[in-house]
Amino acid sequence: MLRIGCHLSSAKGYLAMGKEAVTIGANTFQFFTRNPRGGRAKELDLADIEAYLEFAKVQGIGQILAHAPYTLNACSKDQGLRQFAYETMCDDLNRLQYLPEAMYNFHPGSHVKQGVEQGIAYIVELLNRINEQERKTVILLETMAGKGSEVGQSFEELQTILEKVEDSRLLGVCLDTCHVFDAGYDIVHSLEDVLEEFDKIIGLERLMAVHLNDSKNVRGSHKDRHEKIGEGQIGLEAFGRIVTHPKLNKLPFYLETPNDLEGYQQEITWLREKAEYEET
Repeated sequence: MLRIGCHLSSAKGYLAMGKEAVTIGANTFQFFTRNPRGGRAKELDLADIEAYLEFAKVQGIGQILAHAPYTLNACSKDQGLRQFAYETMCDDLNRLQYLPEAMYNFHPGSHVKQGVEQGIAYIVELLNRINEQERKTVILLETMAGKGSEVGQSFEELQTILEKVEDSRLLGVCLDTCHVFDAGYDIVHSLEDVLEEFDKIIGLERLMAVHLNDSKNVRGSHKDRHEKIGEGQIGLEAFGRIVTHPKLNKLPFYLETPNDLEGYQQEITWLREKAEYEET
């Protein structure tokens, strides 16, 4: 069965997110670990987590994805900002120990005129420091569109990070469809070629999640502007191929489209029907 969900607000707690997911036909979901533009996270509610885990078991919700706040920049020139990213990620990962199947996704960061090589060096340094802390949660590097000085717009940049980290066993990649399309990868007409390139450079065993987003901009624009499924430059047919592709269809999919719950429900219904049709 297709594992698909959307981004939900964590303000009301895990159990509330789980119930909301079920009402729109989702069997997984993504959430921010804290305010995406802020710093401190709210206190852990262990009773809420326990109730959520029981609910998720009954409802078949699996492998949720925690998203780090946008304010983190692991490769900032400012050592204080890099330290903030480290401390925030460590705190998030400590909290996620209570959610054993969750993964943790983050944007690699922007080097801001330091150059990609220096940016990667800082990201590797951060991940090596994080590896000094005991954890079981898998960390995912997200593919980026290449807006400004973003690191991670190419498979080669992500692979360089992965190969330089001393212990990368708990590291993977989240492929964002809008981002890779805006970065120049032709997932509309050459999805198989893009996946073969990913496998050759990084290895498909590292691909552990997919963000489903259409794009407002043409391929290679490096803009990163999400659109609703089928209303952008990627298009419905391409998303049908993505969710049914044998190299992808066992992965969890997370919608990040500019939608309300009703819109998410419509997208989930269409994508699930497409996947079920292909299975018959």
